[in-house]
Amino acid sequence: MMEIANVSFPEVFILLGFSKRPSLEPILFIFVLGVYVVSVLGNGIIILVSCMDVHLHTPMYFFLVNLSFLDISFTTSIVPQLLVNLWGPQKTINYGGCVIQFYISHWLGATECVLLAVMSYDRYAAICRPLHYTVIMHPKLCCSLAFASWLGGLTTSMVGSTLTMLLPLCGNNRIDHFFCEMPLIMQLACVDTSFNEVEMYVASFIFVVLPLGLILVSYSRIAWAVLKIRSAEGWRKAFNTCSSHVAVVALFYGSIIFMYLQPAKRSSHEQGKFVALFYTVVTPMLNPLIYTLRNKTVKKALRHIVLENCGFGGTRGNI
Repeated sequence: MMEIANVSFPEVFILLGFSKRPSLEPILFIFVLGVYVVSVLGNGIIILVSCMDVHLHTPMYFFLVNLSFLDISFTTSIVPQLLVNLWGPQKTINYGGCVIQFYISHWLGATECVLLAVMSYDRYAAICRPLHYTVIMHPKLCCSLAFASWLGGLTTSMVGSTLTMLLPLCGNNRIDHFFCEMPLIMQLACVDTSFNEVEMYVASFIFVVLPLGLILVSYSRIAWAVLKIRSAEGWRKAFNTCSSHVAVVALFYGSIIFMYLQPAKRSSHEQGKFVALFYTVVTPMLNPLIYTLRNKTVKKALRHIVLENCGFGGTRGNI
């Protein structure tokens, strides 16, 4: 019985990653390490500023804190192992580490899809229902929506990842990617995976297609409301309110759609790794940059906090 278990579930997985391009690995190591540090610092600053400045205790920044924490967690679930594999000749990850990685990445990926939809609804309420905004987006609803996002992502991860983990692999342990992703684990199975594939497609529809549809509906309503605005100042406020979120949504969904809608050819698989590298490593770094560089409120709050901590608190009222 022990021998069957060992054959069905290997002790380690080999993550081939970018091993076909060994000369590229040192460059990728430096790049990924730099991006990871910036990502953690940037998202950490967003969380710190949003919690410390009372002017940012609003629904928009409450959801932004959730997004920043999610991005730190998501990239941390992948990057350390990627750096280890890029640094040395050993490209392995133990079975338990691989399982944990695809549980967490699946959970956080699904959560981000729902959270971005929730944030688009918040922007819809702010622009299309400004007089009722504080009534609609009250703290209890915000907490409920955030909790539902995290719980929904966790639920689909527990179901899909557990079904995948139960598949016998019959000794197959070579994953042609840089992290343990659920569809790639399914490809290693030595039994029929039709049921798992149906579950994955249903989950993808619920947690990717439906949230994207809600985002598009929200922004179509926002666009219609903005077209009715006559003043240039109104246009500017609407643009500042939505532009950062639109940029984040475009980056996140753009890379995912490109990744999963490209033709399933072997020649495009290497390209798919670089796209995956973008949405798992680069996008979490870009999110805080977008929200800080394009958002005057965040920049002003950050400047105030820095000045106060440097002993210039008295200058706050003059800025």
